[in-house]
Amino acid sequence: MQISLRQLEYFIAIVEEQSFSRAAQRLNVTQPGLSHQFQALERQLGVRLIERVPRRPRLTPAGRAVLPHAMTAVASAQRVESTAHRALAHQDAELYVATLYSHSVGILPDALRSWRVTHPGARIRLFEHRRSQTMAEAMYAGQADIAIGPRPDQWDGPLQSLGIERFVVVTAHDDPLAREGLTSLSLTSLASREWVHFTPNSGLSDVLDDACRRHGFSPVVVIRTEQASSALRLAAAGLGLTLVPENNVPPRFSGHVIRPDPPIGRELTAYTRTPPDELVGSFITAIADRLLATGPS
Repeated sequence: MQISLRQLEYFIAIVEEQSFSRAAQRLNVTQPGLSHQFQALERQLGVRLIERVPRRPRLTPAGRAVLPHAMTAVASAQRVESTAHRALAHQDAELYVATLYSHSVGILPDALRSWRVTHPGARIRLFEHRRSQTMAEAMYAGQADIAIGPRPDQWDGPLQSLGIERFVVVTAHDDPLAREGLTSLSLTSLASREWVHFTPNSGLSDVLDDACRRHGFSPVVVIRTEQASSALRLAAAGLGLTLVPENNVPPRFSGHVIRPDPPIGRELTAYTRTPPDELVGSFITAIADRLLATGPS
């Protein structure tokens, strides 16, 4: 039995796009050609991977079992090509980076700008996640060369601590806290306030809930959003307080920023499946320098 990477790519695309036609468009192939290759994959495996039901394809139990292995195989093949390019010439390299949405906004832009000064030809492919646990699972499956995020619960590969990411409370410029000129306070004093919270599938939801729980209250939720950038704008508009990584607050921010006392933070790490090569190592250094430059004063 010979299964090709192309067949596995077709299978993954059908699942991710929830449509044979959209999968064909994404891969720039004809739909009959995609269907033919996918049917050949099912024949070779001797199982049906997808049920053809109205509106959208649906994974069979066999399909659910095969999918993570297919994703690992395709990701590993992509990393083989990227690693070979890095070995030949760093300027032709492509680095696969997994991170959280808030980090792709607050940490990566400046770090990547400085890193590309010494690696001008290198390309970056970002894989953004809402939660650190799903990111660690994707790394185990071979999604990326390196992950930047909170320390995973368990990791048996190389891991480097990058420092502490601090969180701040954000409110509107005309909020009573802002008018009083408060720049630091205990979270306990905010127990009665309304909050711009995060949807449960966002890891920032856990950060806010845990911080409030440690200070003896549950936040009163007025609105929920997935992204720290949206929470910042909603809080600045006066809908409520929010708690976000300090590195997500843009320059000349129109709202008011308050640092919790005692501080609220989480450790950030860089982790890989194999020992970092020179390209990955230099990227880790750029991230660490970025965090150091924006650390607590």
